[in-house]
Amino acid sequence: MASVTSRDVLARGFRVLGRAIRDEPRIFTFAVGGSVLFGGLIVGSAYIIGHIVGRIIVPALETGEVDNALLWLGAVTLLAVSALRVVGIFGRRLGAGYMQFRLQARYRRLVTGRYLDLPLSWHHRHATGTLLSNANSDVEAAWFPIAPLPFAVGTMVMLFGAVGSLFFTDWVLALVGVATFVGLALINVFYSRRMAPRQARAQLMRGEVSAIAHESFDGALVVKTMGRESTETDRFAAQARELRDALISVGRLRGLFDPLMETLPSLGTLAVLVVGTLRLRAGDITVTDLVSVAFLFTVLAFPVRAIGWVLAELPRSVAGWDRLQHVLTATGEMRYGTINPEKSDEPARLSFDGVDYAYPASAETDNDDMVNASTAGEQGPTVLHDISLVVPEGRTVALVGPTGSGKSTIASLAVRLVDPDSGRVLVDDHDLRDLTAAALADTTALVAQIPFIFDDSVRANVALDRAGVDDDAVWAALRLAQADDFIRRLPEGLDTMVGERGTSLSGGQRQRLTLARALAGRPRLLILDDATSAVDPRVEAAILAGLRGGEQPTSILVVAYRRATIALADEVVYIEHGRVVAAGTHQELLASTPGYADLVTAYERAEAEREREHAYEDEGAVTA
Repeated sequence: MASVTSRDVLARGFRVLGRAIRDEPRIFTFAVGGSVLFGGLIVGSAYIIGHIVGRIIVPALETGEVDNALLWLGAVTLLAVSALRVVGIFGRRLGAGYMQFRLQARYRRLVTGRYLDLPLSWHHRHATGTLLSNANSDVEAAWFPIAPLPFAVGTMVMLFGAVGSLFFTDWVLALVGVATFVGLALINVFYSRRMAPRQARAQLMRGEVSAIAHESFDGALVVKTMGRESTETDRFAAQARELRDALISVGRLRGLFDPLMETLPSLGTLAVLVVGTLRLRAGDITVTDLVSVAFLFTVLAFPVRAIGWVLAELPRSVAGWDRLQHVLTATGEMRYGTINPEKSDEPARLSFDGVDYAYPASAETDNDDMVNASTAGEQGPTVLHDISLVVPEGRTVALVGPTGSGKSTIASLAVRLVDPDSGRVLVDDHDLRDLTAAALADTTALVAQIPFIFDDSVRANVALDRAGVDDDAVWAALRLAQADDFIRRLPEGLDTMVGERGTSLSGGQRQRLTLARALAGRPRLLILDDATSAVDPRVEAAILAGLRGGEQPTSILVVAYRRATIALADEVVYIEHGRVVAAGTHQELLASTPGYADLVTAYERAEAEREREHAYEDEGAVTA
C-alpha cells in the first residue's frame, strides 16, 4: 500500500488541489492574480536593477559623474515596482487565506451533515474521537496546501518568464537555471514519495489519540470510581508515543528536505556568478545581463520555496482527503419519503408487520441489545425475527423481555433510527420510510434510557429552538414530566445552566428533563426506552397516568422493567431472543407465560432489594 501511495501521491494531491480550485474559482483567480503580479514584478525588477547598475552605477564609477535624471527615473521606477509588489502580496495572501478558510468551513459542514445522514449502524463502527478528528484535523490537513498554492502558481508563471528571459539574455546561463529548476523538481518528487506513507500514518494516529482521549474523558466517572487512572494514562501515553514517533519521522524527512530546497537556488546563483563571470570576460554578455540574471536567481530562491511548500504538504493533504472521503462517500444514508400527512392532535397508531432486523457486521447495538455482529459478512446475526405488534391509538403497550432480547432495537425501529431488513413499520398505515423527515419528527419521539443533556439552560434543553415551543409550552411539558417542581427550585429557573451532560442534576431529574423535551414537541407517538428507570416509582406512575389521560393524549410504547410500570400498560408484549412470545394483559401473561412470570418476579425482587437498601441508607443518614 505504501508503494502505491508513493507512486501516485503527486497525481492524487494535484486532484485534491484541482477540487479546491473548482470549489472556489473566483477567489483562486483573485489570489493567483496577486501572485502573478508579484512574480512578474520580481522578474521585471531584476532587469530594472540590471539596467540601473549597467547604465547608472557603472558609468558613474568610470566617469565620476551621475546622471541625475536617470537616477531619479530609476528610483521612481523601483518605488513604483515595490508598491505594486505590496499590492500583489496583499491580494495573494488575502485570497489564499480566504479560500483556505472557506474550504475548511464548507467541508466541516459537509462532514457534519454526512454524519447526521448516516444511520446509527455506521456510527457504531466508528469511534467518536475518530469522527471528531475527521471533522477537524483531517479537514485542516486536506486544505493545508491552499495557503501557499496561489503563490506557487504565480511562481510557476514567474519561473516560465524567468527561463524565457534567461534564454533571451544568454543560453548558457539559461541552461544553469534549467538545471537548477530540474534539480528542485527531482528533490520534490523524491520527498513526496517518501513523505506520503509517513503523513498517512500521522493522520491515522491523530484520530486514534483523539478517540482514546475522548473515551477517557467521557468515561471519567468509570475511570475515577474503578481506580483506572494509571491504566488509562498508560493507554493514552502509548498512543501518544506512537503519534510522537510518526510526527518525528515526518519532521526528520522534512528537516532533510527544507535545507536542500533552501540551498539549491543559492547554489544556482553561485553557478550563475561563476559562469557569468567567464562569459563576461569573453565578451558574450554585458554587466547589465550578469547583474540581472544573478539578482533574478537571488530573489527566485524564496518564491521557489512556495512550490516546495505545496509539494511538501501534498502527502498530508492526500492523507486528510482520503479520510474525509471515507465519510463523504460512506453509503447507507437514510432516505426519506415524500408523504407528509396533515397534522393531527390525535394519538397515532404504531404497527410492526413481520419485521426482521440484523445489525451490520462489526456493529454493536444500543442499551440492552449488546450483540456483537460477525465481521465475516455485511450483516451480523439477525436480532429480530418476524416481529408483529400493534400500539393502538391512545393506548400504552409495555415491551418486556430479558437483556439482549431486542427491546431497544424495536424502539429504534419505531422512530426509524434504523430500517428493517424485511417487513414494515407503520404509523397510521404509512410506512415510516415513506414519510418526510419533518412528518416523522412531528409524529414520533424517543426518550432513551441514558439521557443526554446539552451544556445549556433548562429552557434551551427543552425547547431546542423549535417553532411554537415558547415558555408556556416548556412549562406544560415540564409539568407533564413531573419536572416543574424541581425546576422552579433551581437558582435561575428555566435560565439555569445545567452543565455538560446535565452534571448539576440527578439521574432522575435528567430523565424527566429529556422526557419534557420530547413532550414539548407534542408527539402523537411516544417511545420510552426504559426512560424512567432512575425516577421514583410514584413519580413514574404519575408521569404515565398524565400521559394516558392528560391534556396531551398520546400513544405509548414503553420498554419496561418495573411491575408498577407494566401494570399501567393496556397491553404487554413479551419478547425472547428477538421474537414475540406472548401478548396480553399483565395478569394474563403471569398466568400463561412462565418466562414472563419468572422475569417479572426477578425484577420485583431486585426492586424490593433496592428499596430496602435506600431505606437503610436513609435511616443511617438520619441517625448520623
